[in-house]
Amino acid sequence: MSSQIDHLLSEDRRFAPSPAFAAAAVGDAELYARAEADRPAFWAEQARDLLHWHTPFTTTLDWSNPPFAEWFADGELNVAYNCLDRHVEAGNGDRVALLWEGEPGDERRVTYAELTDEVKRVANVLADLGVGRGDRVAIYLPMIPEAIAAMLAVARVGAIHSVVFGGFSADSLRARIDDAGAKLVITADGGYRKGKVSALKPAVDAALADRNGSGPQETVEHVVVVRRGGNDVEWNGERDLWWHDVVPAASADHEAQAFPAESPLFILYTSGTTGKPKGILHTSGGYLTQTAFTNRVVHDIHPDTDVYWCTADIGWITGHSYVTYGPLANGATQVLYEGTPDTPHPGRWWELVEKYGVTVLYTAPTAIRSFMKIGRTVPQSFNLSSLRLLGSVGEPINPEAWMWYREIIGSGHAPIVDTWWQTETGAIMISALPGVTEAKPGSAQVPLPGIAVDVVDESGEHVGNGNGGLLVVTEPWPSMLRGIWGDPDRFVETYWSKFADRGFYFAGDGARLDDDGDVWLLGRVDDVMNVSGHRLSTAEIESALVAHEATAEAAVVGASDETTGQAVVAFVILKQSFLDAHSAEGLAETLRRWVGEQIGPIARPRDIYIVAELPKTRSGKIMRRLLRDVAEGREVGDTTTLADTMVMSTIQAKITS
Repeated sequence: MSSQIDHLLSEDRRFAPSPAFAAAAVGDAELYARAEADRPAFWAEQARDLLHWHTPFTTTLDWSNPPFAEWFADGELNVAYNCLDRHVEAGNGDRVALLWEGEPGDERRVTYAELTDEVKRVANVLADLGVGRGDRVAIYLPMIPEAIAAMLAVARVGAIHSVVFGGFSADSLRARIDDAGAKLVITADGGYRKGKVSALKPAVDAALADRNGSGPQETVEHVVVVRRGGNDVEWNGERDLWWHDVVPAASADHEAQAFPAESPLFILYTSGTTGKPKGILHTSGGYLTQTAFTNRVVHDIHPDTDVYWCTADIGWITGHSYVTYGPLANGATQVLYEGTPDTPHPGRWWELVEKYGVTVLYTAPTAIRSFMKIGRTVPQSFNLSSLRLLGSVGEPINPEAWMWYREIIGSGHAPIVDTWWQTETGAIMISALPGVTEAKPGSAQVPLPGIAVDVVDESGEHVGNGNGGLLVVTEPWPSMLRGIWGDPDRFVETYWSKFADRGFYFAGDGARLDDDGDVWLLGRVDDVMNVSGHRLSTAEIESALVAHEATAEAAVVGASDETTGQAVVAFVILKQSFLDAHSAEGLAETLRRWVGEQIGPIARPRDIYIVAELPKTRSGKIMRRLLRDVAEGREVGDTTTLADTMVMSTIQAKITS
């Protein structure tokens, strides 16, 4: 099958940064030239400028055994020291690191000095429990300061953390604990979600007990529990320890030891796994270099003045790179929020932006579209004038959502950085530089300085401007995954086998290059449909649907069709005002015609289902494979990673009724 993906939509709007923004921006055009001249030397420069090395490195990149890269391998550093101690030693201990807000409205301001002391105490607790270099620690916590402290303490003692998202089931947790061979679990009694306490400790208890005849979990020796929800929990006196008993009692004296740059930092399991979990392994020096650099230049971080807020949960890679490691390595002040965007009211996020004077906001397109559904009056009732830069992450953002984000949230002037990267890449790979790039709504734009990507056909040949194909990374990068935990063969097969002869990394995304050579993401290749011989991108049809004034959000899948091979099936959330004024059937037919007019008859959906919600993971990604199951009349697959597991039942009932 051809890898050429048909290009359906065009975009001719352009937004250059203001002269004032460009003049003050951290990243400038010179970065591209320096990186182009010598990519490894460029990254060596960033590593030396942005991080403290206990033992300076002399070798930048070892690519002698591809795809197993080593960056800065003879250098030594401590990740936690880079995120904490050095800022305190530089006289910035009084700077606020975390502006934490709980969902019920409780709050804490944690300075760099306070967070450093807490991490040192936790590190001493870990050492007392026999956790040291190379040991694995599972972290299963809500978005509370202790979650950040736990991650950094594990890194401080040279152990490896595996953060498991707090919405995952006991079975998902058990599979990840088993695969990593975790020695310790750090959890909480519960955390607040949508106005009530969501219990966590019971899921840990269940995960460590006999699961489906597998017997009790064998590697975990202790469970440390943070008291947050106040919910009743069962207690195993031989295994369980309260955080508030052991951490305050521990010494705040702990010297950070240096570890080699290639020491493993964390394992992060990708969501939606079936069978054996896929643990993505990241190491220390290269990962921290690229996360610090990208957070600094893409998010334009000025640590003295900015209040930064990335809305991601630490259970996902975005929460690792752009909540914990990047901002703290840069000495930034950031907002940390426990709850959901609509609790206790739909303007909760904007209330926090106003309250804390947030200057940089980094969130997911799905969140933006959910706000569009509610309408502009909610954000416009808050003072959002502090916002000077907006970011998007998680999946391609359609031009209409991009424009709404800019106009309504960014007051018509805040630049938007639409970032492409993956759990596997570790850090941002493609994005605008906000002080340099002339932004195009919906385009990821260009690879960052030091990053080499291409769009190629099935044989690995460059497709040329104006064409679509497969997105590949053509040169190694510092924050690249170093493997799949315990399974090097799977690592090679999954990411490197397709273009083994060329040494390209390919993780399944389709993209196109516009006439200027800018990158447009077209979604997973698995989500590309073959309709009557045309390869159509779900992302572009979704974009056309959302461009209609009645649509709040849409998801498109390809369903088997005897006539056309595959047919376009759309699941659409409509704005309430339109549902009140029109019949759902009439609106569905209107949207079918609209897509035909915007793109062409070939893309017109065979079926449009009007739904109240879409199946999303708690990171905001739409689970299109589940919608494909429904569209093709199959039993719906694993829903454990969904934020709301009932959504699919509701959708199924609606379609079969």
